[in-house]
Amino acid sequence: MNAMLVLLIGAAVLVVGYIFYGGWLAKQWGVNADRVTPAHEFEDGVDYVPAKPYVVLGHHFSSIAGAGPINGPIQAAVFGWVPVLLWVLIGGIFFGAMHDFGALFASLRHKGQTLASVIQENIDDTAKKLFCIFAYLTLILVVAAFASIVAGTFAVVPNTDGVVEMTGTNLANSRTAMISVLFIVAAVIWGVALRGRSIPGPVNIALAIVVIVAVVAIGYNFPIFELNNFTWMWIVGAYILVASIAPVWILLQPRDYLSSYLLYGMIALALVGIVGAGVTGAATNLDIPAFTGFTAVKGDSKVATTGFLFPALFITIACGAISGFHSLVASGTTSKQLDHESEAQPIAYGGMLLECLVAIISLCAVAFVFDGYMDGTYASPTQVFAGGLSQMLGCIPGLSGAEDIAYSLLILAVSVFCLTSLDTATRLGRYMFQELFIPAGKTREELSGWRKFFSNPVVATLITVTLGVALGLTGYQLVWPLFGSANQLLAALGLLAVCAWLGNAGRNNKMFYVPMVFMLIVTLTSLVLTMQAKFLAIAGGALTLANGLQLVLAVLLAVLAVVLAVKGARVIFGNKKKEIAE
Repeated sequence: MNAMLVLLIGAAVLVVGYIFYGGWLAKQWGVNADRVTPAHEFEDGVDYVPAKPYVVLGHHFSSIAGAGPINGPIQAAVFGWVPVLLWVLIGGIFFGAMHDFGALFASLRHKGQTLASVIQENIDDTAKKLFCIFAYLTLILVVAAFASIVAGTFAVVPNTDGVVEMTGTNLANSRTAMISVLFIVAAVIWGVALRGRSIPGPVNIALAIVVIVAVVAIGYNFPIFELNNFTWMWIVGAYILVASIAPVWILLQPRDYLSSYLLYGMIALALVGIVGAGVTGAATNLDIPAFTGFTAVKGDSKVATTGFLFPALFITIACGAISGFHSLVASGTTSKQLDHESEAQPIAYGGMLLECLVAIISLCAVAFVFDGYMDGTYASPTQVFAGGLSQMLGCIPGLSGAEDIAYSLLILAVSVFCLTSLDTATRLGRYMFQELFIPAGKTREELSGWRKFFSNPVVATLITVTLGVALGLTGYQLVWPLFGSANQLLAALGLLAVCAWLGNAGRNNKMFYVPMVFMLIVTLTSLVLTMQAKFLAIAGGALTLANGLQLVLAVLLAVLAVVLAVKGARVIFGNKKKEIAE
């Protein structure tokens, strides 16, 4: 494998896909640059706040990225680099980017409401409620997992004598915590200072880069936090409680915008490393096989996936090709900030392809350290990612001494974006919880009694944060193995929702048929295999809480998929279409 060649060819394919397929979709669906967006029509200074496209892209990309496009391709690399690359490119262009673009566009044409409202108007109210419950439970799991990951990357751990030594991992965690806190403070100052002011784009970008460099430099050199995991969990909980209620202009928009440049910097650093290592010859003949077989054998690796290629490959590589979480972001927060409808393609379709590029970079990283990956040298995909890319940079003449700094910066970038995705997931959870209690054709202001109480933003957020943090402290790992299937089921339902609306609106929706059916088959196959494995384990005497919960949830998810698929199919392929205004 030639890492530089794979990167350049992959990037070129993604660009071609954006220009031709993305542009074709925009024409087929009738994207209208002159149409007033929900951000302007319903501007309220809290959730509906129009912003410049580079600000919205910063929010959208920061929210959907996280560790997803890193973890998935690295874990799936055990199948070989060819299957991973093919699915990232084909899945990204024809599945994931269309899914994200479609979800954003459908939300724009439904007053900036979530996909749950799209399902309600285009399928029925029962389907909407089922989707809300499923999406909410999935988001609670995301909040629990990401809160736990973030707290773990911030916390310091005492030695066997009970003494906290600020060296090694403890020092790195304290630095990450300090930088993350400074990012939040800088975001609030940025949001307040620039509110209502029109600043030229180049000046805005230059100021953002200066702020990021200052925040990283101060946080790296002056770490002051020495808190344990439990304390950080509740601090993170308090933060996301405030962050998901506060007006988007004061924290969400500026924080994600500033953070996005850290991710752009990470991508630039990775590109330099891969191209540099390719030029020096260090990455032109890597040991990773093109294809290892249809059944993955992880060896001593702690982080590789296992199982048969179908459906394991398509469940494992989520955010790098298609992810249901993206549809919640696109229709939940991004659609409420879009200044012009024509920006939907670059932000949603282009944002997803940019994430595909990160997935290809991750593949190159694991390929460079493949022997160490397979013999268990690395304990997490993040370490594989940072280790591979920093070693590539070290191959470039004059940069051998920068390897340690590059490793730390790459780890930092991944940690910061886990916190960013956590912010967004909490706000999305609040939206889904509120929608559960708002009947069709009603607004919250028209409600009374218990429905109005539970649809209150503060109440909905408090319940979401409490459940998420509590689950994160007590054992989300019990059901985490099902997250991949749940997330991809969410993607299938997102495709189904947009397909149903486009058909009702008289637009071409046939491009959704294959991706929608394929993702349903992938999800159902994965769930059936899980049910079989857990049933056999329980029958064999392994009646544990984890096995029992996973068996029950797998059955419920499978039933949900079938019910919603049948309801959607009746609308999409039925003779009678609903009358839906465009």
